[in-house]
Amino acid sequence: MDAGAVVAFQAVSLLLVCVPGADWAFAIGAGLRHSAVAPAVSGLVVGYLGYTALVAAGVGAVIARSPHLLAALTWAGAAYLIWLGAAALVRPAAPPTADGAAAGTGRRALAQGIGVTWLNPKALLLYLALLPQFADPADPWPMAAQIGLLGALHTLNCGVVYFGVGTLARLVLRTRPAAARAVSRLAGAAMVVIGVSLLAERLLH
Repeated sequence: MDAGAVVAFQAVSLLLVCVPGADWAFAIGAGLRHSAVAPAVSGLVVGYLGYTALVAAGVGAVIARSPHLLAALTWAGAAYLIWLGAAALVRPAAPPTADGAAAGTGRRALAQGIGVTWLNPKALLLYLALLPQFADPADPWPMAAQIGLLGALHTLNCGVVYFGVGTLARLVLRTRPAAARAVSRLAGAAMVVIGVSLLAERLLH
């Protein structure tokens, strides 16, 4: 695969990942819960790897061309983001109180991270719009392999940036409980706003 195309994709991918959105809000909220940063980000990464596999196999395009499937995904994703955001507003930045609770929080954060990615139709549409632009049908690599490589690079960028965001939130705010609660509520409010925006966008179509 052409190295120039890979470098160009890497630059575009990093720019997109560095734009705050639902993933950022979720990573910050996880960071403020101390032990949940790695599991939460791992969930996001697993979700993006799943989308990479779908797009490489051609399944993602089938979903995108189905108005009913895409609408169902949008409604489910919006409801899920609103639910997560509301939970953060009601119970902001609550650290685990025991090892068992921490383990349970980690498993829950992993599942929530997968849900944040897989129930976000914009993530799938981004993959469908972005990855094929940097793949070359004339390249000796099969298209599926090229898309798989590009998707893996984007997933790596997501993992590094979101882990850094969550860890920074934890390090900066763990000794400032009032500020941590305020930022946690802000992250929750951001998820609610993004969820409502998804619903509004679907209703206007």
